[in-house]
Amino acid sequence: MIYNKFSPQQVKSMLWWKLPDTKRCDAVICDGSVRSGKSLSMTIGFMLWSCTQFNGQTFAVCGKTAGSIRRNVIMPMQQWLEGIAKIELKLSHSCFDVTINGHTNRYYFFGGKDESSYMLIQGMTLAGVMFDEVALMPKSFVEQALARCSVKGSKFWFNCNPDSPEHWFYKEWILKLDKKNAAYLHFTMDDNYSLDPKVKARYESLYIGVFYDRYIRGKWAVADGIVYTQWNDKYIIDEFISPEWCEWYISMDYGTLNPCSMGLWCVTDDKAIRVAEYYYEARKEGISRTDEEHYAELEKLAGDNDIQQVIIDPSAASFIECVRRHGRFNVRKANNDVLGGIRRTSTLMKAGEILVHRSCKGFLKEIHLYRWDEKAKTDTVIKEHDHAMDDTRYLVNTVLRNSLLRDLGGDEFDIRS
Repeated sequence: MIYNKFSPQQVKSMLWWKLPDTKRCDAVICDGSVRSGKSLSMTIGFMLWSCTQFNGQTFAVCGKTAGSIRRNVIMPMQQWLEGIAKIELKLSHSCFDVTINGHTNRYYFFGGKDESSYMLIQGMTLAGVMFDEVALMPKSFVEQALARCSVKGSKFWFNCNPDSPEHWFYKEWILKLDKKNAAYLHFTMDDNYSLDPKVKARYESLYIGVFYDRYIRGKWAVADGIVYTQWNDKYIIDEFISPEWCEWYISMDYGTLNPCSMGLWCVTDDKAIRVAEYYYEARKEGISRTDEEHYAELEKLAGDNDIQQVIIDPSAASFIECVRRHGRFNVRKANNDVLGGIRRTSTLMKAGEILVHRSCKGFLKEIHLYRWDEKAKTDTVIKEHDHAMDDTRYLVNTVLRNSLLRDLGGDEFDIRS
């Protein structure tokens, strides 16, 4: 580890517990842009603090999922602390031991992905806890972890990328720093001295609107107006010529009274092209269609193409069974992460990696009408004009996040740090 490359802000996040202005604090909060080095410096600081102040104690390291903690903290931590700490991994027991200067402590890692996660950490006695991306965790989980910190001298370590100013963590912690006795450090990409200028420029080019404000400027910004402000009609194509190589997918948002939308996609090494679609509005037509009738349209949309997968909203259980019963298509239940999917779709649109044929009138109608709900207290989209938008998001979440997004610089596990 090359310590002379740490920025002043990173040094503060590592050593706040012993600096004159902040050592009295019970907690530290580091927020700001992606790729600003928050996770790196906080992890090093958390280990230095815990192994300086304690010996033989138990701590917790928390993320959205146990998998994200392994990828973002535990595995890279071995390089970050090389030559300083001895680390013994016990991943099958969801823990690891760290020894620094003769002091050894145990660290359990937990995923706080939903309201039931608080039960994972009940009953423990902790000397401190670190939350990596706390804004992605439910309040109940965080409060349960904090309540476990009953050892004298225990402290709380938080980092995150900003969310909505209505988010519980912003209102309960950042707006109440004095009451919580917390130190606050705001990061930008300029605080990461190891970030190559070209990489920084690439990240700055990927986002627009609320995602630019949050992930690049590091601001707690409100989502309002049109969702996909980065959409440009230059991404509409009038002619499709099948490339030498592509994989074919169909994404579907099932509807009976609401519109039923299917998109036929040609996915290449650097593009996802919506070649054709089926978009049926039962209310407009005055007639609902059965599962079998929708399936017949799925067959027509597929044509002679070798479809890798039909990606369907997991709530459409009857139609999924219908497709499987016919035996032609491999069905995959879609990843229905709404906000993450919108961010990923926005990134690909901004990069010009989603193209749409002009015949896809359902998509082209909805893209200009799909809006954030400005009356909601959290990031919420209005449930109107969202059916082609949903089927597109299913493709991005389920297929493209592992191909095109990786080429742009990574998914949420890679860009957040």
